[in-house]
Amino acid sequence: MLGTPGALIATAAAPSSAFGSGRPLADYGATRERLLRKRTVRHIELTNGNLVLEVPVPASISKSGQGAEFSRMRYMAVTCDPNDFVRERYALRPWLYGRAPVELMICMTMYNEDATLFTRTMSGVIKNIAHLCSRTRSKTWGQDAWKKIVVVVVSDGRKKANADTLKVLGLYGCYNEAVMLDHVSDKPTTAHVFEYTTQVVVGPDGTVTVGACPIQLIFCLKEKNQKKLNSHRWFFNAFALQLQPNVCILLDVGTKPSGTSLYELWKAFDRHPSCGGACGEIRVDAGKGQWQLLNPLVASQNFEYKVSNILDKPLESVFGYISVLPGAFSAYRYKAVLGAPLESYFKGEALHSGAAGVHAGTFESNMYLAEDRILCFELVTKRQQAWTLRYIKSAHASTDVPAQVPEFIAQRRRWLNGSLFASIYAVLHWYRIWSSGQGFLRKLALMLQAIYNLISLVFSYTAPANFFLAFFFLVSSATSDPTQDPFGGQGAAVLEAVENIFIALMVVCLVCSLGNRPQGSKLAYTGVMILFACIMGLTLYCAGFTTYLALNAAGLTNLRNWTLANIEQLFLTSGFRDIVISLCSTYILWLVASILFLDPWHMFTSFLQYMLLIPSYTIILAIYSMSNLHDVSWGTKGSDQAHTDLGQATTQKKDGKEVVQVKVPTTQGEAEELWSSMQRDLATPKPEVHQKRSADQKQQDHYANFRTNFLLAWIVTNAALILIFTSSWFNAYIRRKHKESGNRGPVINPYQTVVFYSMAAFAAVRAFGSLLYMLMWIFRL
Repeated sequence: MLGTPGALIATAAAPSSAFGSGRPLADYGATRERLLRKRTVRHIELTNGNLVLEVPVPASISKSGQGAEFSRMRYMAVTCDPNDFVRERYALRPWLYGRAPVELMICMTMYNEDATLFTRTMSGVIKNIAHLCSRTRSKTWGQDAWKKIVVVVVSDGRKKANADTLKVLGLYGCYNEAVMLDHVSDKPTTAHVFEYTTQVVVGPDGTVTVGACPIQLIFCLKEKNQKKLNSHRWFFNAFALQLQPNVCILLDVGTKPSGTSLYELWKAFDRHPSCGGACGEIRVDAGKGQWQLLNPLVASQNFEYKVSNILDKPLESVFGYISVLPGAFSAYRYKAVLGAPLESYFKGEALHSGAAGVHAGTFESNMYLAEDRILCFELVTKRQQAWTLRYIKSAHASTDVPAQVPEFIAQRRRWLNGSLFASIYAVLHWYRIWSSGQGFLRKLALMLQAIYNLISLVFSYTAPANFFLAFFFLVSSATSDPTQDPFGGQGAAVLEAVENIFIALMVVCLVCSLGNRPQGSKLAYTGVMILFACIMGLTLYCAGFTTYLALNAAGLTNLRNWTLANIEQLFLTSGFRDIVISLCSTYILWLVASILFLDPWHMFTSFLQYMLLIPSYTIILAIYSMSNLHDVSWGTKGSDQAHTDLGQATTQKKDGKEVVQVKVPTTQGEAEELWSSMQRDLATPKPEVHQKRSADQKQQDHYANFRTNFLLAWIVTNAALILIFTSSWFNAYIRRKHKESGNRGPVINPYQTVVFYSMAAFAAVRAFGSLLYMLMWIFRL
């Protein structure tokens, strides 16, 4: 047993009446320093060998007569690894109050996000909990629903945390620097855990609204910066292990769920006992009036997110296996992820932290850049279990996306490398489907999905070559007849010039990617993206002109000739047939699916921007990610040194008992003074400060060697496709065969037909899956 609540609580002295004696208001820094110096030396008995303090919260947010959870903040200086949290007999308030197991635990992870991003997510969570409390007819929820919900905020590194965000947490009543200690009995503190049941809503400028529904809030401030996986390990292996939640929801700070989204996610688990994980729709936050869509980069990402949520996620949900539940907004059934899924998920932390005795090659290290994909695969293939993953279209959350080219490229590097190797891992381990507890029909469906994923992986690997060939075929087809040249008889010269520019841009991308950070080559990357957009516009123009040539060959440029025989002749013309079937099956199906989902607006606001930036997604991102396979970092560098700036609790013997001597604030007045100075500081506008980026760590030689070999293989494969299908002898052969067949349309390369029909097939499968998902959604299957 962990002991009784009374044994765990070391209560501070009663509030003093000396506060508010007319002392002039001081700024936060001065107030903080003065109160830190005034901390009272106290002797506190350790509880189960652990230091636990309870200190008053400011009168401005406390509720008298409602118990300690509303009037006192609880602090634990945790000195163990998260895996040992329960074993070391630490206890959380909900457990002490007999509220475990809880129904819902929400994990908000952050690094150094500012106060605006934090309050954005926190206010969304509070609205969702208020909604659950308002569902008075529910068997699970109702007026006291907040007692079944615990919100856990995990910050990755005390020195890395944003100062204003910590002040916001202080205004919530769940942070007080004055009580923190960096050592307890000579053991370094690994995490500072604050607990408070708050009833306020805080704005980024320090505005406080009192009277919100109660929120059981736990703030875990890690002493060291050990990355997001470690934060999730604190959540799952420490806090969730003790409170035994039914459903766990993961949120990144900066992602704002809509008012009922968390309920919608929870409802999926309540309605479907076999549901082991679920995700909702992540939307791009385009600002008020959608003004950020004026930025083509934001608009293209908006379109990409929408298409994924309308076509890809529904298709995978029908199969029962979503390849990735986004860590920024997803949910898991706790008992489903216990065991092998979480063990595999957290293996990535040991690999990337360089833990003693843990060694991994570059393939495995890159694979664990997409640790959420590994978790999803392990969950669905869990031995003798039959868990499925679902997409919940009624659950929404909005998030910021990169608005600048360097940030966009750097973000996608980790996404692309991780997803590539995680996908290869899933395809190579397809046989594990048959050792799971899934039903026979589900296993067959998962095998079909594995084949689909394999084909998608091949096309993804050869995407740069396929795009170049599509460009080459369309332009060469449109310019194949000098008498019907869209460039006034200069088609051959235009094709040669643009082809050389295309290759030169790829070389520029490759050179910039080998050793340069995107931030250091912003101008070069931006220029390349603009030129690729121009080439894409030229390609679309040639596609339209090729269609016109096919219409002209069939005599259909005159509306009077639109007879059934002529239309039949038109579809026998390979150029028209291939282009129309591939492009229309893709873009028209996008529009139809969007209308079925009652969300077609992105087709009008973001479609053109996405089309023009397709070469950048296909080529620039691919080249940069492949050129940096040796970089297996998550974009933040750890701060793994123990700090000694907070003071420590020293062990002493008193009356035969082991106690610690600590300096802590003792009065509610002091807490109120610090709270008020935090509020004033947040209300004071500050100049924007650009954070300095830490220097990249030197990578090991075998990482660089793997990168070189894989990059060479990738370049050779794509270059071979381009050289073969653009060679003069091959195209001469195609033109001869075309002439012998008597075809009046433009010359069509057979590989072009393969690419175009493959596009059509992929679009058809995605559209069918989307339609089937809608039917299942309507009938609640």
